[in-house]
Amino acid sequence: MRGSLKYILILALICVAFGVIEPYTLEYPDYFPKPAYNLSKEPLTDAKIELGRTLFYDPMLSDNNSISCASCHSPFNAFAHTDHDLSHGIHDSIGFRNAPPLFNLAWQKSFMWDGAINHLDVQSLAPISSPTEMGSSISDVIDKLTTHNRYPQLFENAFGLEGVTGQNILLSLAQFQVTLVSANSKYDQVQAGTYEFNGQEVRGYALFKSNCASCHQEPLFTNLGFERNGLAVDTTLNDFGKLRVSGKSEDSLLFKVPSLRNLKYTSPYMHDGRFKKLRHVLAHYSSEEAGNSLESSISLTSNERTDVIAFLITLNDSSFVFNKKHQIPFDFFNPSNDN
Repeated sequence: MRGSLKYILILALICVAFGVIEPYTLEYPDYFPKPAYNLSKEPLTDAKIELGRTLFYDPMLSDNNSISCASCHSPFNAFAHTDHDLSHGIHDSIGFRNAPPLFNLAWQKSFMWDGAINHLDVQSLAPISSPTEMGSSISDVIDKLTTHNRYPQLFENAFGLEGVTGQNILLSLAQFQVTLVSANSKYDQVQAGTYEFNGQEVRGYALFKSNCASCHQEPLFTNLGFERNGLAVDTTLNDFGKLRVSGKSEDSLLFKVPSLRNLKYTSPYMHDGRFKKLRHVLAHYSSEEAGNSLESSISLTSNERTDVIAFLITLNDSSFVFNKKHQIPFDFFNPSNDN
């Protein structure tokens, strides 16, 4: 037993020396469910998170060093892409869907609008290798990072002697994204008992719960599942949702249910970015088109839609959007530090 204890102590000291053991505690409200991401299997560390944050903003991950993760996921837009209906990638190529916001990912078990990825630790591989996004490969990224004048040390700080590997690249990106927790909106302050809704927000909240909550469940404001949104198929994109992944006819037009948090920052809306304003989204769900597709529409008067929007505004979390810990590490990207 003493020998084993001594071995563990020595191993711990080695890990500390290489910066591997820098525990990070993921903070979230007690009314949130337990994260789906296995934090005991992949404990968060400051070194891995900082490495992931740096990689997230680095265009070196793309083939021609022009596109970073942040190109489509801006921190000032709740890590969404608001410049275009559809995401834009390398060589001005246009993607297939609107880039979704990135927050509260620790509670998700599937990713992408069609659920093509089933674990956050490998999700980044999809955009890195996509010809319409970064157009690169994990092997090319490894080569670039290995010969960079600063990255090898960051990888050693985070992973010790393992250094730059494909798995460590993806894991560090995942660890950074796990820390993107949005849970300090007015809604959250009301839940904590430090604030109260006004009359219009109370009315909107009641309307929301009776019309929207089955898909957009509190407190994450998504049921994390896949539903039909009542939209006709864009004849240009011919996007049939989850069907593209599963090949099952019953999955036709099923799309990941997005969270309704931070809608102020994430326009345009829906998987193809066709709606610019929340009022347009609510008008769609009250339309005959949606009613025919979904078997029922949401019947709301103009005033009631205004009340619902007033409640949705309480889900905006400015402290998350402007959190400097999530933003680009300017000290790393100083031109004097480039290889």
